[in-house]
Amino acid sequence: MSSLKGGVGKTTVTLGLASAAFSKGLRTLVVDLDPQSDVSTGLGVDTRNHLNVADVLASPKLKTVRQAIAPSSWTAPGHSPIDVMIGSPSAINFDGPHPSAREIWRLEEALATIESEYDLVLIDCAPSLNALTRTAWAASDRVAVVSEPGLFSVAAADRALRAIEEVRRGLSPRLQPLGLIINRVRAQSLEHQFRIAELRDMFGPLVLAPLLPERTSLQQAQGAARPVHAWPGDAAAEMAHNFDLLLERVMRAGKIGQDAR
Repeated sequence: MSSLKGGVGKTTVTLGLASAAFSKGLRTLVVDLDPQSDVSTGLGVDTRNHLNVADVLASPKLKTVRQAIAPSSWTAPGHSPIDVMIGSPSAINFDGPHPSAREIWRLEEALATIESEYDLVLIDCAPSLNALTRTAWAASDRVAVVSEPGLFSVAAADRALRAIEEVRRGLSPRLQPLGLIINRVRAQSLEHQFRIAELRDMFGPLVLAPLLPERTSLQQAQGAARPVHAWPGDAAAEMAHNFDLLLERVMRAGKIGQDAR
């Protein structure tokens, strides 16, 4: 999940898709590449006695990769837990503005050592276009851009899609935009209606359905480190269904066994 603007709910969307994958029993790895490491917290990872994603970027070898991956706290009968490549504030040391080609391909090198073990890999990116995001995109087949229906988020989405095209042409020909996931929609807001129409005019079929309404149940489940599919209430069930539909789109676009970031 990517965004060039912070605060749009990128990590919340990552957790929602992870919840949908967990409910379907997909073997899933979530890579926490955002130095804030919120997705590791939302997945309830016990980080003790483990390395982290910064160690992987420093040395993308199989032994390091395995030591940086831990199971989430999400459990259900008959389901394997979601695995997490643990985030770290130290990842900021790898987020320079001018990464070398060797640096950009380090995550791809690391994930290649374990890709056969997972049906889906989700990467929660940093909200910038520096080295960490480019590293994630180089390791990816598809990029989902998360946006809110607001003026500055529309501009950020446009910059992100242009940047994805630049990376595709200059670095990774396989890379494609999955599309725009519009988050925190308030249906009664005239401003939101206007911005959604603007996004559809600008990006057409890249605007993914369903739109994600603003619901406190998402934040509640995230705060409790539980999947939204296991959270009680009609609002949580509505959001779980929305993420099921988005996951179907992810899996159709990337095909099972490939990565969606």
